[in-house]
Amino acid sequence: MACSWQKKNDGLLRHPADSPQWKTIDHLYPELGAEPRNLQLGLASDGTNPFGNLSTSHGSWPVLLMIYNLPPWLCMKRKYMMLCMMIAGSRQPGNDIDVYLTPLIEDLRKLWVDGIDVYDANVGQTFLLRAMIFCTVNDFPAYGNLSRYGVKGHHACPIFEQNMSFIQLKHGKKTVYTRHRDF
Repeated sequence: MACSWQKKNDGLLRHPADSPQWKTIDHLYPELGAEPRNLQLGLASDGTNPFGNLSTSHGSWPVLLMIYNLPPWLCMKRKYMMLCMMIAGSRQPGNDIDVYLTPLIEDLRKLWVDGIDVYDANVGQTFLLRAMIFCTVNDFPAYGNLSRYGVKGHHACPIFEQNMSFIQLKHGKKTVYTRHRDF
C-alpha cells in the first residue's frame, strides 16, 4: 500500500486509503503500491464566481490535484494541494473543458505509463515516480462535463441509468426523480 503512515484496520473510513477502491487498485496494480512514494491523486474542479456578483457573467474554474498518499491530517491541507490550472472566461467551459485539460491529462498519462525519474533528497537516490488519478471530486454538473456523461434528462443518474424512476411535470416542464432515497 502506498501510504506513508500507520493506518488502522478497524473497518472505518477515515481516509481514501481505507476505501475498497484503494484496496482494489493495490490489488490490480501492485507495482504502484510497492513504491510508497508513488502518488494517488484526487482531481477537483468546479466553477466559481470570483466577484460574488450573480449579475456578472465572468466565471473561474480552478482545477486542483490533491495528494492522497499523505496522512489524513495532511492530505487536505492547502499547502499540499496543487492548483494545476485556472480556466477563466465569460461562460463555463462545459463539455469543452477537455480542451483545457488535455495538457494535464497528457502529463498524468506519462506519469502513469512511463513514470519519471525523481531525486529523493531524503535518502539520496533517484527513483521512478508514477502517479494515477484515484478519484475526482466535483458536483453533479461538473461531473457531467469532466466525464462527458449526460447528467440532464430522464436518465441522468450514472448509477441507476435506465432504471431511473421519473415524472415529467406538465406545467413546469421539469423532470422529477422519485424513489431513489438511500438510508
